[in-house]
Amino acid sequence: MTRRSLWREILIAVLSVALVTPAAADNPRLALRPHLLNSNSGSGLKKVGDEITIGIVVASVAVGVLVAILIIHYRSKKRAITGCVRPAAGGMSLTDEKDKQDYALSGDTAGVKAGDRMTLEGKRRHTGKTLVFETQKVFRDFGACPP
Repeated sequence: MTRRSLWREILIAVLSVALVTPAAADNPRLALRPHLLNSNSGSGLKKVGDEITIGIVVASVAVGVLVAILIIHYRSKKRAITGCVRPAAGGMSLTDEKDKQDYALSGDTAGVKAGDRMTLEGKRRHTGKTLVFETQKVFRDFGACPP
């Protein structure tokens, strides 16, 4: 099972549970709860208020968990950078075309060719002053770099 389909199944399950409500087309909302209609002490409205508060708390917790999961997933997500690969003192380096940062290449550099413009997948790392791109896969090779 792929990660994407797992997240889809989790989302379907969460939405199914969250959106389940009893069908009451013929009955008004308070008719389902007759104890709320005949309450002289005011406790019926207090119960409704408590239910609303519980609903807000549950929804807030669900949103918080969802945001935390998305942030963790976003930070661990693989990135791709495109640029010209050139030889460097410790191996190879690449200048990202988007942010113009120089990255020392590490990781799986078997398919990386110096002098070619490539798109590489991997993760960015900061080791001191040096920016390192840990290559996991050559996504695309565009051929020789333009002069």
